[in-house]
Amino acid sequence: MSNVLLSIEHLRVGYSTTTTEEEKWAIDDVSLILQPGERMGLVGESGCGKSTLGRAAMRLLPQSTRIEGQVIFQGTSVFDMTSEQLRKFRGEAVALIFQDPMTRLDPLMTIGNHCLETLKAHSPQLSNLQAKEKAIAILSKVNIAPERWNQYPHEFSGGMRQRVAIALALLLNPKLIVADEPTTSLDVTVSAQILQELTRLCAEENMGLLLISHDLAMVAEYCDRIGVMYQGKMVETGSSREVFQNPQHEYTRSLLQAALHIQTFSTDEQADINEESSTSLKENSSNVTPLLSIKKLKQYYTIEPNFIERIFKGQGETIKAVDGIDLELYPGEILGLVGESGCGKSTFTRTILQLIPPTDGKVQFLGKELTSLSRQQVRSQRRQMQMIFQDPHACLNPTMTVGQNIADPLIIHNIADKAAAKEQVLWMLDRVGLNPSEMYYQRYPSDLSGGQQQRVAIARALITRPKLVICDEPVSMLDASVQSQVLDLMLELKAEFELTYLFITHDLWLARFLCDRIAVMNSGKIVEINTTHEIFTNAQHSYTKTLLAAAPLLARATS
Repeated sequence: MSNVLLSIEHLRVGYSTTTTEEEKWAIDDVSLILQPGERMGLVGESGCGKSTLGRAAMRLLPQSTRIEGQVIFQGTSVFDMTSEQLRKFRGEAVALIFQDPMTRLDPLMTIGNHCLETLKAHSPQLSNLQAKEKAIAILSKVNIAPERWNQYPHEFSGGMRQRVAIALALLLNPKLIVADEPTTSLDVTVSAQILQELTRLCAEENMGLLLISHDLAMVAEYCDRIGVMYQGKMVETGSSREVFQNPQHEYTRSLLQAALHIQTFSTDEQADINEESSTSLKENSSNVTPLLSIKKLKQYYTIEPNFIERIFKGQGETIKAVDGIDLELYPGEILGLVGESGCGKSTFTRTILQLIPPTDGKVQFLGKELTSLSRQQVRSQRRQMQMIFQDPHACLNPTMTVGQNIADPLIIHNIADKAAAKEQVLWMLDRVGLNPSEMYYQRYPSDLSGGQQQRVAIARALITRPKLVICDEPVSMLDASVQSQVLDLMLELKAEFELTYLFITHDLWLARFLCDRIAVMNSGKIVEINTTHEIFTNAQHSYTKTLLAAAPLLARATS
C-alpha cells in the first residue's frame, strides 16, 4: 500500500440525517485504488454519486453528511487531517476541477487576481512578478491569452471560464487531480489539448487523475482504467479496453448502447434521409419566409487598458466576438452552431435575443426588426423565443422551488393563473422525465444533480410554447443514456409544438444526430454552413476539418 496514491475503502455517504434502514446512500460501499501516474475514469448517470465521491476524496462534503469508511492519500487518512493539513492538502496535493467553473471563480476578482491569490496563498515566497509569469505560462497551456489577465469571469464564455478553472488547478503542480466533468463546456479541439496536457503531466510528474465524466468516448481515449457507478455503487471496474469491448454489467452495456446510438446514428440510409430533409428545406426556402433572419450582425467589445497600458499603447484592444454574420433559420428547422469555446457562439445567441444590444446589424424575428423595438416590446417577443442555457444556474432561482421556477414564465407573460400554471408544470415535469412530478415540483434546484437541473431548465424554456428555442449546450451535463432520452424528447416536442431549434454544441456527433444543417463558427465568423451530411462527408474549410479530426469516437474503443 506504500506506493498507492489514493485509496478509498468501503466508503458510504448519506445526506440524510436519519438512520432508518430505508435510507438510500448517495455512495454505498465503494472502494477503489489509484496509483501514481494512473488515469482513472469514473462514469455513470447524473445523480449516481460520481461528484459526491470526488468531493469525499477532498473532504468537501457538508458537515451534516453521514460518512462511513476511509479515504487515504499516500498513507494518511483524509478524514483525520487537521484544518491546517487540509488547507495544504487541497491544492498542493489534490486539486479539484469543478463541473461548474463559477463555483470556483469569484465574480468580483479578475482572472489575474485569481491566479495570484492561489499562488501566493501556497507559495508566499514568490514575488508578484514571479507568480504572474508562472500563471501566464499555465494560462497559455489552456489557450487563455495574456491580454485577458485583467478581465473578470463574466467577460468570458462558459468554455473559457472552464479553461481558467483548469489552469487554477494546475498552478500548484498537485499530485492528484480530481476532474469533475472538466471538459463539459469545451469544444473538441480545446478539450483534446487540455486532456493531452493532463495526460502528459500524469506521465512526466507521476500525477494521478480521477476523471469524472459522462463522455464515454473521451474516457475511453484518455483513461487507463474505468469505474462504472450506478445508484451509488461501483458496479464494474477494469481497463478501458476490457470494459468497453466486453462489458459485464447490464448498466454498462446500456450506457454504451445509448452513446453508440448517438455516434453511429447517421448510417448511409439515415444520412440520405437527413440530406433529403435538408434539400427540401433549401428548395422551399425561396417560398417560405425565414423565422429568423440575421444581417451583418456585429458585437464588438473593448478591453479597457490600465493606466500604464494607456500611456504606451493608447486605446484598448477591440474583441470582435461576432463579426458580420449573415444567417437565416426556417420554420421547423434544426440548425446546429458549432465552434470552439470563445468563438462567439453564446454572444451571438444573446445578441439575437437582445439580451445585449448589437454593435451593428439587423435581427428579424417573425417579420419584426428586434433591434428597433422598445425594451417592453422585446420582452413580449421573448415569449416566442426562449433559451436553454448551458449552465442551469443561469436561469434557475435557488430560492424558488422547481415548480415555481418553471411556472415563472407563465406568470410573467400572463399566460396562466397559479392553478393552471401548476397543472402545466406538472405535465412538463413528466415530459422531461422528472418523475414523480409532484415530488420534484416541491424540491429546490440545490436538491437536484446537475443533469436534473438541466432538465428543469429545458422544461422552463418550453413551458411558454415558443416558436424558436435557442439551445446553448442543453444536454452537455447529461450522461449518454439520459442525453439520448432528452434528445428524443426534444424531437417529439418539436413535432408536437412545431418548434424550431438553433442548437449550439461542441459535440459534433450530437449535431450530426439532431441537426438538418450545421454552421461552423470561428473567431466571430461563420466559416462554413451546409447540410449535416455535407459537413461530415465533404467539409470545405480547414477549421471544420480540424474539428472533425479532434472529435473522440467511441466506436474506436469498442472495436
